[in-house]
Amino acid sequence: MKKPEPGKHLDGAGLWLVVREDGGAQWVLRVTVYGRRREMGLGGFPALGLADARAAADRWRAVAAAGRDPIKEREAERRAASRADISLATITADCFEARKAELKGDGLAGRWLSPLTLHVLPKLGKTPVTELDQRDLVSVIKPLWHVKADTARKALNRLGIVLKHAAAMGLDVDLQATDKAKALLGKSRHVAKNIPAMPWADVPAFYASLAEPTLTHLALRLAILTGVRSKPLRHIRLDQISGDVWTVPAEDMKGRKGATEAFRVPLSAEALRVIELAKPFARDGYLFPSVRKGVMSDATLGRHMERRGLEARPHGFRTSLRTWLAEATDAPHEVAEAMLAHVVDGAVVRAYRRTDFLEQRRALAERWADHVTGGSGALVKLAAAK
Repeated sequence: MKKPEPGKHLDGAGLWLVVREDGGAQWVLRVTVYGRRREMGLGGFPALGLADARAAADRWRAVAAAGRDPIKEREAERRAASRADISLATITADCFEARKAELKGDGLAGRWLSPLTLHVLPKLGKTPVTELDQRDLVSVIKPLWHVKADTARKALNRLGIVLKHAAAMGLDVDLQATDKAKALLGKSRHVAKNIPAMPWADVPAFYASLAEPTLTHLALRLAILTGVRSKPLRHIRLDQISGDVWTVPAEDMKGRKGATEAFRVPLSAEALRVIELAKPFARDGYLFPSVRKGVMSDATLGRHMERRGLEARPHGFRTSLRTWLAEATDAPHEVAEAMLAHVVDGAVVRAYRRTDFLEQRRALAERWADHVTGGSGALVKLAAAK
């Protein structure tokens, strides 16, 4: 192509060659985006020939026709190309760092990442996020879909968050990939199973069998008496107990960091007796320390029940307590749920109802302890919640 005279020369459909007086020339594409005209430089002439300029113009006109700004799209591509690594593993790590503050304990327990690190990244970790599609996701999720549905669901959820993070970084990813993968996977055949629980009428006999003053027996006794989850139980510290109230810090409660307040647990006379028996074992302030370092393992109590040939598991004592509350007391629903630190009602209702029903829960804790230790099991009458 012969270089034209200085000035602006139209090739067609918004493609111009702008020739300067000094002899330099530049290809410019004019497009309309969001109702306003945009001029986009495509490259210099003759380094960029006519055929290549027309091909580039066709590409960016199509982007504009789709309602997107071609200049911003090109900037995003350049940013992506400048990154040394846009693999799924790298973007996942970057996403995790950005979300740490929202996660319980800054995500140090690894529960947010584990569905990806165990089931997705080993196979797709090196794949650029810009190349991931629903077929890739199906390949790693399908083995879990009908046998570990909850894990599969969490993995897809995390992948969706990672892809949104990648898009925010300016990467051209398919934000619908996880929804498309779900459509291809179909309905899961997996049937969720509740954690086996001991009938509340059988709890006294089991409690009586925990007669040895070992850490395992004492921890199981306190778990039964208080109905707390494993983590706060194993991490209970002596400085969290004041009188007959144990205050579980927010970071030990189930839920995201900052989303849960500290929780007060009323301690029955029997619970206080168990704590006194456990005090000689305390180390570094922890009531139930590990034989090596830190606190008792999460599996210790479960293994004890397995060795006893029991189907029920320690977490199931929360179900035992909740069923007892429903069948053997007249506790209002919100009080019964508060016994297990369950959140009920909406945020507005909770904002106005500023009580944790401690006094009513204290009466219930004493009555539950009476049942657990072989008491009468008479109906508990509670005053109506104010």
